[in-house]
Amino acid sequence: MATFSTDKLRNVVLVGHGGSGKTTLAEAALHAAGVIARPGRVEDGTTVSDHDPAEKARGSSLAMSVLPLEWKGHKINLIDTPGDPDFVGELHAAMRVADMAVFVVSAVSGVEVGTEAAWRLAVTHDLPRMIFINKLDRDRADFTSVLEDLRSRFGAGVAPLELPVGFEADFRGVADLLSDTAWLYDQATATHTEIPDEMAELEHQVHDNLVEGIVVADDALMARYLDGDVPSVEELEHTMAVGVDDATVFPVVCGSALKEIAVDRLLDFICEIGPSPLDRPPVEVRAGDISVGVRPDVDAPAVAFVFKTVADQFVGHVSLFKVISGTVRSDDHLINNRSGSDERMHGLFTLTGAEHRATGSVVAGDIAAVAKLNATGTGDTLSTRGHPVSAPGIELAPPALGIGIKARTPADEDKLADALHRLLDEDPGLTVIRAADTRQTVLRGAGETHLSVALERLESRFGVHIDTEPVRIGYRETISAQTEAEGRHKKQSGGHGQYGVCTVTVRPLERGGGFRFVDRIVGGAISRGYVPAVEKGIEEAMASGGLHGFPVVDIEVELTDGKEHSVDSSEMAFKTAGRLALRSALEQAGSVVLEPVEQITVLVPSEMQGDVLGDLNARRGRVQSTDPAADGFQEIVALVPAAETVRYAVDLRSLTGGRGRFTATHHHYDLLPANLLASVTGS
Repeated sequence: MATFSTDKLRNVVLVGHGGSGKTTLAEAALHAAGVIARPGRVEDGTTVSDHDPAEKARGSSLAMSVLPLEWKGHKINLIDTPGDPDFVGELHAAMRVADMAVFVVSAVSGVEVGTEAAWRLAVTHDLPRMIFINKLDRDRADFTSVLEDLRSRFGAGVAPLELPVGFEADFRGVADLLSDTAWLYDQATATHTEIPDEMAELEHQVHDNLVEGIVVADDALMARYLDGDVPSVEELEHTMAVGVDDATVFPVVCGSALKEIAVDRLLDFICEIGPSPLDRPPVEVRAGDISVGVRPDVDAPAVAFVFKTVADQFVGHVSLFKVISGTVRSDDHLINNRSGSDERMHGLFTLTGAEHRATGSVVAGDIAAVAKLNATGTGDTLSTRGHPVSAPGIELAPPALGIGIKARTPADEDKLADALHRLLDEDPGLTVIRAADTRQTVLRGAGETHLSVALERLESRFGVHIDTEPVRIGYRETISAQTEAEGRHKKQSGGHGQYGVCTVTVRPLERGGGFRFVDRIVGGAISRGYVPAVEKGIEEAMASGGLHGFPVVDIEVELTDGKEHSVDSSEMAFKTAGRLALRSALEQAGSVVLEPVEQITVLVPSEMQGDVLGDLNARRGRVQSTDPAADGFQEIVALVPAAETVRYAVDLRSLTGGRGRFTATHHHYDLLPANLLASVTGS
């Protein structure tokens, strides 16, 4: 592929609800541009972007895919993204490097949950937006109702540039509202013609409304229009492009990706009114303690942002990056400003799905890939030596669902740590927690599909077989009342024996009090050197578990008395005595079980607030507050036992049709109700 100047680049992310036709649209675009001889089909597993075996098996995108193509003197980097909410991390990363988002909306299903979620994310990134109403050839397709739905949800900035010619099976083209002409299609071949008579009156009316809506943004153009001078199509496009760049105008075009109707028109609009990297605001980076804006100047020092890492089975670690500024050339040496490592950019290439195409250089604003960077991961910034800067990393919501994992065989155990490291490199939306108290390795992700795909990849890519189990809850124990106890360790088996006696008073502390040790020994009952051994023994006994097997917390132990032997006493003997003393205290006073309680913050549409509150109450939750949030949502803050939120990510999605979302953080430990003790301890 030829090298294009920055002003001729278009970085476009395709977003929308799962099943809206993003991947089919990408295939049609590649075919229209001559990149592929014929478009593949998602159902057949033959698409360029969904090339991973898991994607083919599931018939849906699971990761972003960069698909560059040439169109009328421009290079368009299409970024196809998953519609499944479990893979929203891919959407976060793609929006960081895109200069515009094209929302693909089904003319049959209309605006769905995934569309709304992606729109909110685009607003967060202040990303220009365009809408492609797809599937107009399908039964029950309704352009008018979908357009009204778009306007009601996303505002008056939603502006149609096209109207469909024909309905459902008779859909055959589009009327261009800017030029007052039509494009009719026969097997993807377009004919430029007059507006069909049956829709001429409607088209002219919508055309006039559109022109008035465009010229009002430009005073000079408005004055001319009021004087009867109708602006040219080029002038209208230029004025609209300003609104698109400012993310105040959201053009709507339409077509059928499957029948390749008006896909070429979409590509035209991307080039004509879509922003280049030069039209976007400077990228804010950190240079030491200073924040500076970096523009895409090809002659400036190189700055590249790594937005995706792929574990390729043939070439290994592949880093996808966007050049923020400067020009990156093959074999350049750049510095990773997080790790400090010197990275050689050897063998630059572009990716078209799984296909690699070598390139000698990558200019500011363009996207490419490089293999085998030693110490660079997703979210890292690479820059020319002597010009260290760092762009913000990719912020992802904390993983909401976990599952316990363990290697199936010792051979799998040997490979597991490295496989998990490589898996997390590729998908930062996953985390691995090794919980010391429950002795469990927990893999966490956005949802069931996310975790299922991760486990499949561990086996298919890295050859690691995994068994799963429910996540164990990290319960604790504490003493229920103050008591005095003695720990006596006496053993004689020939030679030096073991002897240590300690008397302690154990009392409960406030929740979160931890452990407090008080030395009250007087008169030399125990040598000063043995006191730390008693404390150490008590700490070890607390960690190994109380009467119910859970770690002991929130106690104060006061060492009041003891006995020692001039020959047989030792630090080991007093450590054992300390363990015995705590055990005796727990048996005398009794212990209670504490359960972890999380603070969860739920965002839910206002009309669903009652259902969510009822569900939280059923989970033994205590609602702390309910407050209005943006876009008709309510924010609910509640304290809920962790045992009741293990699968809350799945249940909340089901309860709200995917529109609710939440975050959870550990808040405190509280007494486990007595009626639940048997189910927790098994006794």
